[in-house]
Amino acid sequence: MSVNLRHPFAAVKPVLARGALRALHASSVHRFMPASIHGVGVIFMLHRVREPDGADFAPNRILEVAPDFLEATLHHVRERGLVTLSLDEAVERLAARDFSERFAVFTLDDGYKDNLTVAAPIFERYRVPFTVYLATSLPDGTAELWWVALERVIAMATDVRVRFPEGEEVFRTVSTADKKAAWTAIYWRLRGLGEDALRAEVRRLAAEHGLDMGAITRELAMSWRDVDNLAKRPYASVEAHTANHFALAQISEERARADIAQGIARHEAMLGRRPVHFSYPYGDASSAGERDFGLAREFGFRSATTTRKGLIHPGHADQPMNLPRLSLNGDYQDIRLLDVLMSGLPFAMAKQMGSAGIDRLP
Repeated sequence: MSVNLRHPFAAVKPVLARGALRALHASSVHRFMPASIHGVGVIFMLHRVREPDGADFAPNRILEVAPDFLEATLHHVRERGLVTLSLDEAVERLAARDFSERFAVFTLDDGYKDNLTVAAPIFERYRVPFTVYLATSLPDGTAELWWVALERVIAMATDVRVRFPEGEEVFRTVSTADKKAAWTAIYWRLRGLGEDALRAEVRRLAAEHGLDMGAITRELAMSWRDVDNLAKRPYASVEAHTANHFALAQISEERARADIAQGIARHEAMLGRRPVHFSYPYGDASSAGERDFGLAREFGFRSATTTRKGLIHPGHADQPMNLPRLSLNGDYQDIRLLDVLMSGLPFAMAKQMGSAGIDRLP
């Protein structure tokens, strides 16, 4: 999930980024970029695939794309001449420095039920490999999907009382505008408290408003039977995303190592195989750093993906524990925008601007 952290776009105006990308598309300048800008491939990042519910207040919509947009993306990737590879195949090509074909890889984070019921049939219909990075607490039923709980608390309430270290603050949440403003204010301040304090406060808010966080997990997450069914389906693979979905850089090295190890152990016990690829929860610079790249290497993973924005370039052959991805973001469901992003031009331009520029891109 992801201006960083779980939602990489929550603190910027998506309309401004969309407008800039549409202007680039209209100019067609992105079509004439050199191969060095295009890169050698792209790893797409998704979370959920489902029909939109039409809610006016839906801050987690950025983690969702509609089924028809996923299909349009698969069409577009092939029209642009990219070969769709499994994560294994792409990593092997990188290691061999085989850049003869530009490739696309599709990955989905966390382990949502719609990955099996909605996304998998689409990938199968197009014969496209895909990887689900599974946080094992989701099928275990112990995951705290706090970002969903926080959204639902704000959606149902007319005011929300949040306990920050400086004291309690009350946020009016009557209108949709109120709710959007409250989400931005509460979300970012809670994120600054660290994983333990954040989760404790959302847990308290959920209880105060009569919201069952366990029921949210059961509603949205795959069961182990679902995961097993997914793993046996054509074109699918299931890989590691820790056990409890902690931002690794925000906890101690001992806890981070234990969370990765617990995820691997549960994966092996329930699916009968050790995962060989890894994705860092949250995955931005504040959630996964050099120490955590070292941990992934220590556990013997063949690759590890972040949510840092960008395409795959030849130099990533030497950085398999720190691979960027391109988010299929719910606020950017427009093939024109995707076309520009896949060209690599916005990332090259944003690099010149520094983090302030690149943070405005999926």
